[in-house]
Amino acid sequence: MHAPDALPTAARGMLALTLVPGMGPVRIARVLEAFGSFERVRAASGAQLARVPGIGDKVARAILEGLKQTDDFVDRELERVASAGATIVTLADDAYPPLLRQIPAAPPVLTVRGSLRPHHEDRYPIAIVGSRRCTHYGIEQAARFGAGLGRAGLAVVSGGARGIDSAAHRGAMDAGGRTIAVLGCGIAKCYPPENASLFDRIANEGGAVISELPADTGPNADNFPARNRIISGLALGVLVIEAGLKSGALITARHAADDHGREVMGVPGRVDSSASDGTHELLRQGAHLVRSPGDVIEVLESHARHLHAGAHDAITADPTRNGLFAGNHEAHETPADDPVGDLSNTQRAILAHLTEPRSAEDLGELAGLDAGRIRAELTMLELAGRVRRAGSTFQKAR
Repeated sequence: MHAPDALPTAARGMLALTLVPGMGPVRIARVLEAFGSFERVRAASGAQLARVPGIGDKVARAILEGLKQTDDFVDRELERVASAGATIVTLADDAYPPLLRQIPAAPPVLTVRGSLRPHHEDRYPIAIVGSRRCTHYGIEQAARFGAGLGRAGLAVVSGGARGIDSAAHRGAMDAGGRTIAVLGCGIAKCYPPENASLFDRIANEGGAVISELPADTGPNADNFPARNRIISGLALGVLVIEAGLKSGALITARHAADDHGREVMGVPGRVDSSASDGTHELLRQGAHLVRSPGDVIEVLESHARHLHAGAHDAITADPTRNGLFAGNHEAHETPADDPVGDLSNTQRAILAHLTEPRSAEDLGELAGLDAGRIRAELTMLELAGRVRRAGSTFQKAR
């Protein structure tokens, strides 16, 4: 991890690319693959940039304009990161979590309060997610599983939100374990505000509070869908506790099963409680039913063995091996006689552009939407069963 005042040239270049408007993880990976380094990207002409797949003339012009202000942007960003007491980790660093590096569209840069220890205490992480609006039962179970898994040596990953997330973080720390909170805002912001003391405790007790967003980014709802992929990507598996049918926790579970080849588990709730309807749907579709932390460890045993042997990427190379959502969208599909349903004009336009699998960035360019808005609209379409993810791209569900 790099202190902001001692950032190597390559890391500074990676940070610079993340601050160029319109440059998300997919486009950054494409231009770096095409040119080999940030300095060569900055020296490229508009015509050369436009030839990179998924860029084109319009995006190339925006990149060139953004690169003109890169140095000032980076200096200001580093000042904010330093004032937040954070450090920077890039994809090229040994401290970057190896499980997260495996996923499509891995974040090029993470800002970190506290410390990531991917080769030591954080080597076997488990994500615990669920609803913000949860019952006492949900809080109780999140704390119980967080404590049991933390005590067993697994790092507990969650989103730092109200409800299930906060209970899981606290449970892990109360048991002497480690926890990682993935923010849906920049590292210099605090959301929800009442969790300021929780985030301080996580960072001060050896855990980590992390974000892929610029330091001063506020908690816009558009940020959270992308945040969910990081929660899944950091972990060997995702445990869902009390999620309703429209819960963002289900997006995290879909990332885990469909995109990342990770295990998905669910803790059953009351059969008549709408707070657990989404969890029960996951269980119906084939997620592992778990009743204790020991059940979770048993599910993850094979993944942990492969990770220890250095072969984990081999078992996650084909995410459809888990089969949790692959070919199983019947419960969410629109009836055949209702091809568009209750969609906004923007959502219909997005679907019209999905004549072939496309990345969120490409769809945003075609639909004239910024990165946050396109992610939010795609999330709504995904929850409605109209689109599904395939690696770093989206396609129509049918």
